[in-house]
Amino acid sequence: MIDESRRRTGIAPVAELSSGSHICLFYETSQDLIETNSDYFGAGLKDREFCVWALSDPVAREDAIAGLRASVADFDSHLAAGDIELIPGYKWYLKGNEFSAQRITGGWNAKLTDALAKGYTGMRVSGNAFWLEADLWKEFREYEEELDRSLEDRKMIVLCTYPLYATSSADLLDVARTHKFSLAKRKGHWEFLETPELAEARRESTRRNGARDMLSKPFPGHDLLTPRERVVLTQIAKGASAKEGARALGISPRTVEFHRSSIMHKLGARTLAELLSKIVFGASRES
Repeated sequence: MIDESRRRTGIAPVAELSSGSHICLFYETSQDLIETNSDYFGAGLKDREFCVWALSDPVAREDAIAGLRASVADFDSHLAAGDIELIPGYKWYLKGNEFSAQRITGGWNAKLTDALAKGYTGMRVSGNAFWLEADLWKEFREYEEELDRSLEDRKMIVLCTYPLYATSSADLLDVARTHKFSLAKRKGHWEFLETPELAEARRESTRRNGARDMLSKPFPGHDLLTPRERVVLTQIAKGASAKEGARALGISPRTVEFHRSSIMHKLGARTLAELLSKIVFGASRES
């Protein structure tokens, strides 16, 4: 059974992502772009996702089809069945030569609603940033930010692709910050780009894993916590939200938040990251 909260990307460096993910790919050659999208859409079609590729230079429709056909089993059957759409990117993004972030994100959401009604497990999209060479950079950067917000809790993932030859270092940083993950493919070779935000997320994940492992050991302030607070702290260390923790413990989200506030007060932590650090390093010193 497919876990609809996770999506197989088909992209080698990132095997799976959660639904609602927004991925950025910087590519060097048109072949890099075709190969990545072929693997990406192949994974989506295999998992019964509705797929949309908004095509623009440097990839023509016939080249995209040739790449997909070479990579995806029974691609022609999927195309004939309407499982995948190859749409003209210029017309989609610049309908009537006018750009509207709300119209575009609304269009993706309408396609997702239709896909779910037809029984697809979700939707995946890819669009190329042809606008880098046009006077639309500010508008499309705002669109990327709007898209990132609109994807939250949606059964959809989006791959936005940017040519390295047309991307300045400042543009690269701007783009990377509006995506959950940023990758580069250069003549078949992958590179993982880490923004400061993603680096902090990775450190947070490490702290969570360390805290979860250390909860079985005493740490400063451990004796101040009630048995219920220790149970709630276990859920916090796992990275569970208030709703997820409440569901696991059979209590209300408000109760989880109450206990979390009490735990942070007793342990003298102002932020979640500080709380997790206190557990990890405190337990290490006590050992």
